[in-house]
Amino acid sequence: MKKARSILTCLFSLLALVAFGVTSQAAEKIKVVTTFYPMYEFSKAVVGAEGHVSLLIKAGNEPHDYEPSAKEMAKISQADVFVYNSNQLEKWAQKMDQVDHTKTKIVEAAQGIKLAKGAKNSEDAGELDPHVWLDPILAKQEVATIEKALAEKYPAKAATFKANQKWYDQKLNQLNHEYQQLRGAKQRAIITQHAAFGYLAKQYGLKQVAIAGLSPDQEPSPSRLASLKKYVKRQRIKLIYFEENANSKVAQTLATETGVRTAVLDPIEGIPQKKITQGATYLSIMEQNLTNLKKTIH
Repeated sequence: MKKARSILTCLFSLLALVAFGVTSQAAEKIKVVTTFYPMYEFSKAVVGAEGHVSLLIKAGNEPHDYEPSAKEMAKISQADVFVYNSNQLEKWAQKMDQVDHTKTKIVEAAQGIKLAKGAKNSEDAGELDPHVWLDPILAKQEVATIEKALAEKYPAKAATFKANQKWYDQKLNQLNHEYQQLRGAKQRAIITQHAAFGYLAKQYGLKQVAIAGLSPDQEPSPSRLASLKKYVKRQRIKLIYFEENANSKVAQTLATETGVRTAVLDPIEGIPQKKITQGATYLSIMEQNLTNLKKTIH
């Protein structure tokens, strides 16, 4: 009898330990740190309920000139996965020697995408353009790269990540389908505040004419502005696109001096917290960009 009780006690103890282990594993959420908003949304879509995704670059800030503080580098070091766009945009991400790569998986979402060079007539001709997330087809590639990296690190959760990726792919496919409307445009030129929309323009048969270069902080030369004024009048451009999150003074001045209207074309480099609170997402902003593009395409 005592022996039977002893065996039962051992069995109950073993079951309790197994149950505790399962509960502990279930409670352990994957910690993912991402750089700026599109990387956050893409990662969150794939991770789903399996982890916690956080944003490194605060809402309203853009990633071009960002440099992480020691505190933010510590946050990356404590993460299970770190996702950034590209070595061209977040150049500092190539120098993270203090991060233990065996603990923290580093994911360059744009890996495998051939980056295009900046426009010949821009201030940074020859530099590589990092704005791949603004093309829904290339955005799908970034999501797939994130999914693959997560599945490699957590093979037991691979099926969940794949299902989540397919769900988000459907949304990007729908977005791409809606953008196909631009292919029939008679007026293909779009005047943008900075050269962020090259991939999108190429994908849908448009021509990006940028006031500034690949970075929104770059100032166009006087000769560039004079050339743009002539171009706007010659091509009978009716709309100039500016960005809410960057200094739009030059774009607004060009519009005033040429007598044309303005509209927002958001590069989704940094969404203000107010917009995030109101429910703005990568997908909703891309939808709004399409609505605004239709105003000039005729």
